[in-house]
Amino acid sequence: MRSTPALIVGGGPAGASAAITLARAGAPHLLVERSRETGDAICGGFLSWRTLESLARLGVAPEMLGSARITRTRIIAGDRVVEAALPRPALGVSRRTLDTVLLAQAVSAGAAIERGVTVRGLVGTTATLDDGATLASDTLFLASGKHDVRGMARPAEARGDDPVLGLRVRIAAAPGLTRLINDAVELHLFDRGYVGINLQEDGSANICMAVHRSAMLAAGSPAVLLDALARDHPRLGERLAYRGGGETIDAIANVPYGWRALRSDPGVFRLGDQAGVIPSLAGEGMGIAIASGIRAANAFLAGGAAAAPRFQSDFARATRRPITLAGLVRDAAERPRLALAALPLLSHIPGLIDTIASLTRIGHSPLDHSPR
Repeated sequence: MRSTPALIVGGGPAGASAAITLARAGAPHLLVERSRETGDAICGGFLSWRTLESLARLGVAPEMLGSARITRTRIIAGDRVVEAALPRPALGVSRRTLDTVLLAQAVSAGAAIERGVTVRGLVGTTATLDDGATLASDTLFLASGKHDVRGMARPAEARGDDPVLGLRVRIAAAPGLTRLINDAVELHLFDRGYVGINLQEDGSANICMAVHRSAMLAAGSPAVLLDALARDHPRLGERLAYRGGGETIDAIANVPYGWRALRSDPGVFRLGDQAGVIPSLAGEGMGIAIASGIRAANAFLAGGAAAAPRFQSDFARATRRPITLAGLVRDAAERPRLALAALPLLSHIPGLIDTIASLTRIGHSPLDHSPR
């Protein structure tokens, strides 16, 4: 049985951020990632101004992530459209690029990373691997994203009575599509779901959808659902018309939006979606992932494995406002009558969209800065 003082499970933004922070401090650790090559994960695609500040503290400058600048938000429900400037510029970045840059930064900082290692189960801070071997540690950083690991799974009831399915399609760059979306992040609202769209660093459009299982079952399949939405919602249909027909539709089931880890055991730090799941329409999932990685690593450096329970309760407090507010917005967005009634308020009350965009960001903390 191998052992390491600190085991990081998952090489996404949360795990990589923790690895960078530990490596910079010279703290022994090991990050294990199940994929051998960096792919384009289903979640992410939008980095807020706050997230860009966190990345800068990890040595990742915006120029390293491309030039898909986003300065506006556009909300579309039926034939109504509301636009507003974002509080500060954001970036559209694919997960392939973000994860590649962060893992390269971790390696450059001296992080210990093993790829192609799948953790099948956890007992305390000891991991059972795909080949049956065990990997013991004094401290566990659980950063497996939306994928639960046996022994540390989030509670089934967090999924709700009508669970949410996440879908993602990428449409290749096209001049007409660029003119439609331009420098905006779009939110298209429909019954029991919504679609978020923005351009990314290669000009492609990242189209992410959150839809309840009942709506998916009524449609029959993701492809049929997309066709029906394109037919019933003309502005969304204009964007989806640029599909070539061969695009892969990525999917993930049972996303527990709104769930937060309120506590943990000594030695166990839960990061990213294993710490709290914000509805994707807020565009703060990557912000929470990166902030959790930095804060957990700094808490560990300051207080060791015993600091985990305090970190988890503090982080749950820090994410309460953005996750709760994003949940309320999502509840309204998924109800067509309510959404149509609320849109005039967004257009007639100056600064309302700006305020919501700001309040759904995770705030900065003294733990964002290294204690050393």
